[in-house]
Amino acid sequence: MHPLESGPCGSELPRVLIAEDDTVSRLILKNWIQRWGYEVVVVDNGEDAWLVLQQERPPEVVIMDWGLPGIDGIELSRRLRDKSRSYYHYILMVTSRTDELDVVHALESGADDCLGKPFGGPELRARLLVANRILALQNELIHAREELRIQAMRDGLTGLWNRTAFLDLFKRELERASRVNGHTGLLLLDLDNFKQVNDTYGHMAGDLVLKEAARRLCLNVRSYDFVGRYGGEEFFIAFPGSGKESLCQRAEIIRKSICSEPVHISQGDVRISLSIGAVISAGEMSAADCLAVADIGLYKAKDAGRNRSVLCEKSLPEILQSSATQREICSRCDPQCMATCVLAAC
Repeated sequence: MHPLESGPCGSELPRVLIAEDDTVSRLILKNWIQRWGYEVVVVDNGEDAWLVLQQERPPEVVIMDWGLPGIDGIELSRRLRDKSRSYYHYILMVTSRTDELDVVHALESGADDCLGKPFGGPELRARLLVANRILALQNELIHAREELRIQAMRDGLTGLWNRTAFLDLFKRELERASRVNGHTGLLLLDLDNFKQVNDTYGHMAGDLVLKEAARRLCLNVRSYDFVGRYGGEEFFIAFPGSGKESLCQRAEIIRKSICSEPVHISQGDVRISLSIGAVISAGEMSAADCLAVADIGLYKAKDAGRNRSVLCEKSLPEILQSSATQREICSRCDPQCMATCVLAAC
């Protein structure tokens, strides 16, 4: 091997792991690669190389000798190609075994490229440039995939979780709460008389109102609560670890944040209000069960005059097994239950 003049070969270079048991070769490789602008991690055996690659942020490029002590290069390549690993490492195998069958064996074991010893700096640097291009393409694909995943989970207008994504998160939270005997609060929210906004000001103005309502909802929740758009002018919010008192307080804070100030649009100020149905999960309640109970509370809020919060305390079996309509179910509330279910109104 012979040296090469220094100089960076690009920005945002990947980190490089050098796994080489020969002291002289290891020092030469480290000197070259650092001069080219790469961040380098150096080990002299396969076991240490494997430990480095288990780190939270392992090097993206692995330059390894075939004959490493402990875990050889072939076995290390096979481990790195395990399907359970989330990130693709670029593997450059350096070896004095340059027979065609040996090269085929290395590539089939998972190496991306083989470099026969002895080799010069220009050749190694060119191989690293190939690794850069492949890893950069991988990062672009990962970023694009993540963008598509986020788009698929977000409501296009408000940026909130869409219905499918919200319910998936809510189901997971209910399962977690059930394991620890905890509770989860759910609010089902509906903008009152929203059709009048669209009819009076147009659908574009209606969209602005929906986006502003979504913004106010997000301003009044904790970092680990999650807000979603149920559909149309309806939203829902989940409150992990919330009890009855805290959920009622949060519902009122959110309701007042909506009705206390009009939404400013080009045609003028639009006053809006919010009706809320609330429920606290209990026992083995499913997401559908919680929504059914919250929907009863939302109906009660609207039937009682809108712009108010209602915590439904009807038993779940009674609601789910009854063939009665929402109005009939609510009319059966005993006086004590009705006194507790209407939390507040303007």
